[in-house]
Amino acid sequence: MAASSACLVGNGLSTPGSKLSLNKEIYGKHLSPSSCLPSLRKASTSIVVKASLDQNQHEGRRGFLKLLLGNAGLALPAIVGTGKALADDQEVSSSRMSYSRFLEYLDKDRVQKVDLYENGTIAIVEALSPELGNRVQRVRVQLPGLSQELLQKFREKNIDFAAHNAQEDSGSLLFNLIGNLAFPLILIGGLFLLSRRSGGGMGGPGGPGFPLNIGQSKAKFQMEPNTGVTFDDVAGVDEAKQDFMEVVEFLKKPERFTSIGARIPKGVLLIGPPGTGKTLLAKAIAGEAGVPFFSISGSEFVEMFVGVGASRVRDLFKKAKENAPCIVFVDEIDAVGRSRGAGIGGGNDEREQTLNQLLTEMDGFEGNTGIIVVAATNRADILDSALLRPGRFDRQVMVDVPDVRGRTEILKVHGSNKKFEGDVSLEVVAMRTPGFSGADLANLLNEAAILAGRRGKTSISSKEIDDSIDRIVAGMEGTVMTDGKSKSLVAYHEVGHAICGTLTPGHDAVQKVTLVPRGQARGLTWFIPSDDPTLISKQQLFARIVGGLGGRAAEEIIFGESEVTTGAAGDLQQITGLAKQMVTTFGMSDIGPWSLMDTSAQSQDVIMRMMARNSMSERLAEDIDVATKQISDKAYEIALTHIRNNREAMDKIVEVLLEKETVGGDEFRAILSEFVEIPVENRVEPAAKSAVAV
Repeated sequence: MAASSACLVGNGLSTPGSKLSLNKEIYGKHLSPSSCLPSLRKASTSIVVKASLDQNQHEGRRGFLKLLLGNAGLALPAIVGTGKALADDQEVSSSRMSYSRFLEYLDKDRVQKVDLYENGTIAIVEALSPELGNRVQRVRVQLPGLSQELLQKFREKNIDFAAHNAQEDSGSLLFNLIGNLAFPLILIGGLFLLSRRSGGGMGGPGGPGFPLNIGQSKAKFQMEPNTGVTFDDVAGVDEAKQDFMEVVEFLKKPERFTSIGARIPKGVLLIGPPGTGKTLLAKAIAGEAGVPFFSISGSEFVEMFVGVGASRVRDLFKKAKENAPCIVFVDEIDAVGRSRGAGIGGGNDEREQTLNQLLTEMDGFEGNTGIIVVAATNRADILDSALLRPGRFDRQVMVDVPDVRGRTEILKVHGSNKKFEGDVSLEVVAMRTPGFSGADLANLLNEAAILAGRRGKTSISSKEIDDSIDRIVAGMEGTVMTDGKSKSLVAYHEVGHAICGTLTPGHDAVQKVTLVPRGQARGLTWFIPSDDPTLISKQQLFARIVGGLGGRAAEEIIFGESEVTTGAAGDLQQITGLAKQMVTTFGMSDIGPWSLMDTSAQSQDVIMRMMARNSMSERLAEDIDVATKQISDKAYEIALTHIRNNREAMDKIVEVLLEKETVGGDEFRAILSEFVEIPVENRVEPAAKSAVAV
């Protein structure tokens, strides 16, 4: 049973169709009119309505809203009415008189009495009207303002005048208050009804009655997953695929493992760079296992309300337990699994509460038998140690960029629905793309197909694949430079890279030299490593520094030191970083085999790098700078020597390059071998490419 009361102003109140039983008590109050204006009456009436509601809860909510809307509707006239003149409130005759006519009546001595309202801007005038047979008429006059001249004129004519203060009765004040509160009350009432209807009861942020069910999990649920992806569609990550095939086999035939005392891993964490196929593996598990599958992103747990993330974790695992055995996939788990207390000020309480709840659900007091949690991240270094321990994530699978064999398998998967010409070899494409992830290779073939369609071809040729690799690595193709000094300078710069790299033992072979601009580079020299660069020797690193400085050395020898340009800025950044790594990270300098870089300073996390302890002395820092400079200076001297000793070969290659704008690796080596012998180490066949740009 609910009770409601409202104070309403008006001559009458009727609510047709209302089922409420109303008992009215009317209290009237009569106000005496002013003695200066005996014909005016000021009346105020207030009605107090007490309503008793004896209906069910649903009808009570509906009646509550109707009552609020009624108050707002009745309060609007009261709000608008406050802006009207007080003369209308006191039931003055609706007759009006212009100000000029009022002055005319005043001059002819027809005005008998004037009552001033609203600070002298409104006057109620009693005047003799000749149209009514000189009878007294009450009229309203809008005055421009109360001037001293007008008051002086009233005194001269002996006119009875008085000023009155504007007053509002108690009913107007009350309804002004109700009118101001109407919208907030309606809004609060609407949210109340919405929460009751959505959940059937109240229960706090994590309960079913919270508005819009914000505490419920947003995980996507598939009772019979049909992702269209199987293990046959996953290539290049054989070790990770084997781990997940065991999980799928355990779900299908658990007795094979439980008979000898084995238990299924509770969690599998996929770690690897972006684009290596972590999410694709999860889709393959969903397609192969044939058990209920939940998928959610780590960012969907955390909300602006404290406690919502933990509530969603509870709700997710509650649903998972109801459908066990099942698989729960959490993508980008680093959004919620970051180390606790690592941030400034102790971290975010909401995120840490969510992580605590996740730890409890994965391996807490009750356990989660039959639920396999699969998570993926590319930032394993910032995850909380409690999340990584066995019992929560029993297996941590590294999904790294594929090797040449893995790249070949990936290209076969993504090229199964594409048409290739006979000159295309996926094995050669795989050799030319070291460091490409699975997503990069899929994008490569898609770009080649788009390029072939744009050129009006019905199949993909090696030319489209070459151009697509160039576009992905270096950028869009630009407009070729016109003949002139700039084009000649870029040509010598790029040939300088190629000659210094080719004549330095241990350097990668030249794949091509081109003057076609791509991205911000006005010319490019492409090198191809003989195999995947997993282990690199000191000789190879030093040869790369010599090759990187070849462009700057060519500019200085050919055009003079004063004509050296800014084109080598990118080269200098690369070789400086490489030389410093040789000293501080790889221990390849006279300082000795030390690792001089703090591991925290190399972390991807900004906070960890800021908090890294600088334990390096000033003497050691000076020694590092000296050793780095020695490596660069030595490499630059070798580059200058190569350019001086092979000026004739350089001029010949530049002449061909200016004519063709692109010279292949075989043609380049053929011309160079006419003038100088190429080291045996550098006579390898092209396999893949990495760019050195102007």
